Amino acid sequence: MSEPTIHFDKVNKWYGNNFHVLRDIDLQVKPGERLVICGPSGSGKSTMIRCINALEDYQEGKLTVAGSLLGDDIKAIDAVRRQVGMVFQQFNLFPHLTVLENLTLSPTWVAGLSKKDAIERAMAQLERVRIAEQAQKYPLQLSGGQQQRVAIARALCLTPKIMLFDEPTSALDPEMIKEVLDVMMELANQGMTMLCVTHEMGFAKAVADRVIFMDQGQIVEENTPTEFFNHPQTDRAKDFLSKILGH
Repeated sequence: MSEPTIHFDKVNKWYGNNFHVLRDIDLQVKPGERLVICGPSGSGKSTMIRCINALEDYQEGKLTVAGSLLGDDIKAIDAVRRQVGMVFQQFNLFPHLTVLENLTLSPTWVAGLSKKDAIERAMAQLERVRIAEQAQKYPLQLSGGQQQRVAIARALCLTPKIMLFDEPTSALDPEMIKEVLDVMMELANQGMTMLCVTHEMGFAKAVADRVIFMDQGQIVEENTPTEFFNHPQTDRAKDFLSKILGH
């Protein structure tokens, strides 16, 4: 058995004194595994994946990512962040920098790459998300779908072992969703460990090894996509699926 690349062990998190946002999260993710995390709004999905790269801290339990225990140790947090790429709902691109400049910023500053190597790597990732011809444009000259693909390429420039996607298509117009999901499917097929919070159930069926269903800060159900969609085990999952799939 290979060691899990991500291991939540009884992880709890509160906001303030009374909002218990994550409750006893137990989850192991193997290298190369692809998880889709779904559930109603406010169920703790985004908070859970934001803990993986220490954008959120937790108060109880243990969270180990890529061999490092996440806690107060700044070195461990840095080590993890070097191996974890994240793509958000909002693209978070710098509007005053070109696409290429957005992509070379972190590799030169954080990873210490030379300008030449950073540009080479950036162009390779822009090719990978099929948007290399836009390298000299500014983000606001691109469509939402193109901006999100740039954001994915930017995360890939730090050559992460794990990619986190937090509702990456929810800010997009419907016709742009497919181009982003297509890029994510290609990444999934290349063996990248992926955790994706999304309501795109077609994507979950096509890509996920496991679907994790969360509600009220807990993992209520986890299963293969086929089992989860065809035979949900809990009333909460049935209710969620009937709302989202309309049956």
